[in-house]
Amino acid sequence: MFVIFVRINTLIMSKNFIEEITWRGMLHDAMPGTNEHLDEAMRSAYVGFDPTADSLHIGNLVPIMLLSHYQRCGHKPVALIGGATGMIGDPSGKSSERNLLDETTLRHNQEAIQKQLSRFLDFDGKTKNAAVLVNNYDWMKSFSFLEFIRDVGKHITVNYMMAKDSVKTRLETGMSFTEFTYQLVQGFDFYYLNKNHSCKIQMGGSDQWGNIVTGTELIRRKSQGEAFAITTPLIK
Repeated sequence: MFVIFVRINTLIMSKNFIEEITWRGMLHDAMPGTNEHLDEAMRSAYVGFDPTADSLHIGNLVPIMLLSHYQRCGHKPVALIGGATGMIGDPSGKSSERNLLDETTLRHNQEAIQKQLSRFLDFDGKTKNAAVLVNNYDWMKSFSFLEFIRDVGKHITVNYMMAKDSVKTRLETGMSFTEFTYQLVQGFDFYYLNKNHSCKIQMGGSDQWGNIVTGTELIRRKSQGEAFAITTPLIK
């Protein structure tokens, strides 16, 4: 029985991730070169979860499934809790600005979400591809405004940011500077994980393509590194 388990486990680890999510209808788009990057070795990829409530919702199910299949295919999933970005609010797909949450509420929501994610992902540190949980508040809380606009803002032009659908769809109704800079903060998350966790792939819903690509662009401009994007269809 033990030998059978090992063989099944080996079979799971050898699956091609892109092929797996494609036949399941879970692939919306992938940046060129992503599949080749995954074929070379065990890779890290992350998905961000916005802690605006103390429970994940049905729209989070597909990204969670992405991370779960990613781990089953032998790769290392990283779940990012947006403690910092949750204080801003992602404008993607929103017709108006969301209410900002205080730090106490965010911490409560983060702890609840972590418990939910642990039911889908293996965070056991004994395996090489054990899932990792990070909180972007940990690296953003001491980042001053002047440092941010100097080290991050100068690499992405306003023209580039204005071209994103999440911005264009809100121009008529109005958008605060807070929401406008959201894509830069999320882009820096990708840069930070790329630099400190060798994470070269960000995954998310199709509405996140613009934010994710901002991250790949920031990585390219700041460190000349490589980065990839994978998106999945939205549950509407």
